[in-house]
Amino acid sequence: MTQLVVYSAADAARVLLDTTDFEAIRAELEPTGAQIERWTAATPLSPEATSDEILTAYKPQIDQLKAERGYVNADVIHVRPGNPNWPALRQKFLSEHTHDEDEVRFFVEGSGAFYLHIGDKVYQVVGTADDLLSVPLGTKHWFDGGSEGNFTVIRLFNDPKGWVAHYTGDEIAASVPNFEAA
Repeated sequence: MTQLVVYSAADAARVLLDTTDFEAIRAELEPTGAQIERWTAATPLSPEATSDEILTAYKPQIDQLKAERGYVNADVIHVRPGNPNWPALRQKFLSEHTHDEDEVRFFVEGSGAFYLHIGDKVYQVVGTADDLLSVPLGTKHWFDGGSEGNFTVIRLFNDPKGWVAHYTGDEIAASVPNFEAA
């Protein structure tokens, strides 16, 4: 279930907001520049859908975002429990960083949490199937897919090089509760 938890950046034990109301989440994120919306596949997908089948099913939405925002590349990432590469990838994503472009992710299945560190707050946005989240360029953030990692996401990029992080060196991610999928 899509969820937003807002923590005090100075004291992560202090929860300022916790909601699963999608419209409330959208309204709370709007002033930050982050966006969340829901997509529906043009054709039904099987649980074993390939990356090409996923990109085809969401082609109308992908093409619209490419036209609106200048994205040049879209790909699909599958992470499943037991993936031997997940622990190292998780650690890389758990470090606070920024990008020179928006970070756009659409959850085809599974879940994960983006943490946006904006001013004196940390916004934990849990994305689930059908959620599209866009983190504005330059926003300090990190991602947690949980200890096992279980998600499929479509990623969109302006830069053909793909995911390029600029780590901040801030240890704030260690003070906020990690995400664990339900």
